[in-house]
Amino acid sequence: MIGWLTLAGLGVAGAAPWLIEARRGRADPVALADADGEFAILGHGATYFRWHGAGHGPVLVLVHGLSTPSWVFTGLIPGLTMLGFRVLSYDLYGRGLSARPGIAQDRALFVGQLSELLESQGLSEPVSLLGYSMGGAIATAFAAAHPGRVERLILLAPAGMVYRPAPLLARAARSGLLGNWLWGLLGARILRQAARAQARQPTTIPDFEARIRRECATRGYLPAILSSERHMLAERLEAEHRALAAAGLPVVAIWGEEDTTIPLAAMGLLAQWNRTAYQFVIPGATHALIHTHPKEILQALEEHLREV
Repeated sequence: MIGWLTLAGLGVAGAAPWLIEARRGRADPVALADADGEFAILGHGATYFRWHGAGHGPVLVLVHGLSTPSWVFTGLIPGLTMLGFRVLSYDLYGRGLSARPGIAQDRALFVGQLSELLESQGLSEPVSLLGYSMGGAIATAFAAAHPGRVERLILLAPAGMVYRPAPLLARAARSGLLGNWLWGLLGARILRQAARAQARQPTTIPDFEARIRRECATRGYLPAILSSERHMLAERLEAEHRALAAAGLPVVAIWGEEDTTIPLAAMGLLAQWNRTAYQFVIPGATHALIHTHPKEILQALEEHLREV
């Protein structure tokens, strides 16, 4: 009897992450209630997007990172519209209010999503792209694949060069089914702890931790994070950056001085791959610079725009 009980206990423990995932909701009810945007039905499901700013200025598309949906740009968007941009933000598949397709979160998925979104909005003229963290890698891959559709590339602590993920996430990404189990069991706790640490910094998103907590309670979010780690974030984008340099596409990169996720060593690599890229370092900023240092980011962008 003890043997059977032991096996049953092991079975429950083994199935626990999948049982927890199955009990999660299909959408963040708070975000749905507060949503002030629209949905485009694209090839892999609905994509939530929102336009910001009035007039007919140049279009700037924002591509967010691994774990934070488009709301991470909240503190930056007013300044971007003041610079004259019409801003388009959207949620990547697997995050926020966009669909959670059960497929690999790779370059093809994200570049395809962005391409289809631009087409759905009738944007046939070149646009500027601003990518943060993993979004920087996505924006770079899109620009390299579609150079005629991009006017300018703005990268905030971009992936694709040097990247140091959280140890548990890195271990899970390397470990196949065991990694799925490990991340499913502990991933939400790790993300909430990281959010709590970021929320202790001066931030334009005072409920940052609560927002991440709600993301973790939404079905499909944790698998999307792990799949992105295994695919999109595993790519080194040297060839793409060299191609953009050869094409003469304006590139500006902004880094956090104290960033341990995308350390300043990446800045040196980009300088080797693209000698014409404008680069700025924000003193004291961590990888959370998008919501802790929006004023400094805007100042760097203003300086760049005056020079081009």
